[in-house]
Amino acid sequence: MKTLPADAQRLYRLRFSKKDRERKAAVWKAIVEQFFQRWIAPQDTVLDLGCGYGEFLNHVRSARRIGVDLNPDSQACLAPEIEFHAHDVTDLSFLEDQSVDVAFTSNLLEHLPGKDDVERLLTEVHRVLKPGGQFIALGPNLRFLPGEYWDFWDHCTPITDRSLAEALQSVGFTIRTRIPRFLPYTTRCALPKAGFLVRLYLSVPLAWRILGKQFVVRAGKAASDHG
Repeated sequence: MKTLPADAQRLYRLRFSKKDRERKAAVWKAIVEQFFQRWIAPQDTVLDLGCGYGEFLNHVRSARRIGVDLNPDSQACLAPEIEFHAHDVTDLSFLEDQSVDVAFTSNLLEHLPGKDDVERLLTEVHRVLKPGGQFIALGPNLRFLPGEYWDFWDHCTPITDRSLAEALQSVGFTIRTRIPRFLPYTTRCALPKAGFLVRLYLSVPLAWRILGKQFVVRAGKAASDHG
């Protein structure tokens, strides 16, 4: 099992103050309830890869929630009933085949060292998903961030909505939803911070085309696929 380098842990502590985490939690509560929850059933098992400080996982309504992150600081930020694994996201050997309904990740793939690592993650996700299960990825879209994409020191792998869709298909997924422009690049950007304003933004797709710099790609495992 890999461990998070000490310098990376320090970087995250520097980047996200307590105030930043509280602001992000409020924004994500609205994003989950207004948008992502539609794809998650109450009886589902949900896996969050690179769960961070629980921005997504703390607000999802499902029967079982599993968070994976190399940052040991994550566990203290998760709701008590969430299962946490301080583990490498490209090795999900602690999970059984076909044990997850929905796998989710936000702003993770670009932090992996290279495309081989991304492909390993996608292959592992395909293995642990139940037939008919789905993988949802949110991330910065290099097509609209040619320079800004590299403003974060730990961004390593260039990814667009198109390249991710192709990679997903190459490991056996079918693309169900692809939104090239969804959220602004970071929560420090133009996305309004008040919950009702976030919900308003999400209800007006035209605003996504103006402010959106992050993609959403949702892919499915075939209902007959038991591999």
